[in-house]
Amino acid sequence: MKFLIIQTAFLGDVILATSTVEKLHQFFPTAEIDFLLRKGNESVFENHPYINEIIVLDKKNDKWKNLFSIASKVRKKKYDYVINLHRFGSSGFITWRSGAKHRIGFDKNPFSFCYTKTVKHEIANGTHEIERNQKLITHLTDTIPAKPKLYPSEKDSEKIKSHHTLYIIHHTSYICIAPTSVWSTKQFPKEKWIELINSINEDVFVYLIGAKNDFDLCEEIKRQTSNAKRQTQNLAGKLSILETAVLIKGAKMNYVNDSAPLHIASAMNAPVTAIFCSTIPAFGFGPLSDNSKIIETKEKLDCRPCGLHGYKECPQEHFKCATTIDIKEILK
Repeated sequence: MKFLIIQTAFLGDVILATSTVEKLHQFFPTAEIDFLLRKGNESVFENHPYINEIIVLDKKNDKWKNLFSIASKVRKKKYDYVINLHRFGSSGFITWRSGAKHRIGFDKNPFSFCYTKTVKHEIANGTHEIERNQKLITHLTDTIPAKPKLYPSEKDSEKIKSHHTLYIIHHTSYICIAPTSVWSTKQFPKEKWIELINSINEDVFVYLIGAKNDFDLCEEIKRQTSNAKRQTQNLAGKLSILETAVLIKGAKMNYVNDSAPLHIASAMNAPVTAIFCSTIPAFGFGPLSDNSKIIETKEKLDCRPCGLHGYKECPQEHFKCATTIDIKEILK
């Protein structure tokens, strides 16, 4: 039995898609499971025990040439099942051209008319993303979704130890803060992060985490919160996804936006406090960890949510969904 799972969206979506891998392996332990994703997200599946092959779609360079090339490669693989978790045309085209006997995906995909099985895609009704994805394979498995999971290696753990050793003598616990998001109105404001850090016990060490292009913002936050009693380290862009997962797993608490670090915490069952600004948990991207907390404004705002992902700037020019969040609520 050969499966291909497709999810060519952003990093957080791919991390949540690991729950589908876990579930298929549970029911088909000897099957070959491949995964198709966008370039840049490959490292999610490093060391993964259940993935046979990663297929990478480069969406930025020669997108159409790469799309046809990947579609041809997938067809040659002769999959029994192609399961498309993505709702947009490029993945639908690959699914259609796969030649697989079973082509499964959501009805919102423009190529869904070529699928052998479609499932209604519903959002904003409280269904979690892993539950939505599970509906695509319920007829093959059962109705209960598996949890997403990452598999850091011992090498990843050693890398984190090398960063943390310098501080462990003086600091027995630490927190992680991931202050950024791809979508600006999902991002808790810089001033609020500074207020949060300055309100936390000074004996707790703070790690600021994120991608390479998040470094400058993290550095600015660090400059405005560090003092003689507080130690803060900016690791944005210095860790891989799986190294970040190790760091998040060991944290006393992880403070995150509605973004990829939230889903890393879920995949590691790490403690997490998720701050939702322009988006809402009912979209289905809330935390899954045993120790988790959701923070939202208590104000009734007619403009919230303003969209599935939000915008570069608040359409109402007040950003009250973020600025009205009380730091004391986060630290309760």
